[in-house]
Amino acid sequence: MVKRIEKTEQEWQEYLANKESTEDQAFKVTRKKGTERAFTGKYHDNKAQGTYTCVCCGTELFTSETKFDSGTGWPSFYQPIADENVAEKKDVSFFMVRTEVLCGACDAHLGHVFPDGPKPTGLRYCINSASLDFQAKA
Repeated sequence: MVKRIEKTEQEWQEYLANKESTEDQAFKVTRKKGTERAFTGKYHDNKAQGTYTCVCCGTELFTSETKFDSGTGWPSFYQPIADENVAEKKDVSFFMVRTEVLCGACDAHLGHVFPDGPKPTGLRYCINSASLDFQAKA
């Protein structure tokens, strides 16, 4: 079970503004449910081995072993590290029905999950690079 992390919007904004990152979009994506443009995120083409964590709270979300090239321009994974580390919520924005993916600890918006991924799960977690940090394997 992941430990819940709650902060005010101002606390998140200050934390993410002070975080050393090449992504200025972290607050917009994670707290305002934004998205980055396809093929612009720092991890969409990352092939290094390691663990992807939540940029807001450090919760481990995905591993490089479950990452695959979906051709969509966003990092894509077929399975989270643990089911409790991510949450799913119905999203009816932009005149469509999708399933939003959130960090299970801090409710950061990560992206969306779709039923068109590879085996063994058949899922494609389409995640914004701006919502992630990467911890390379030593």
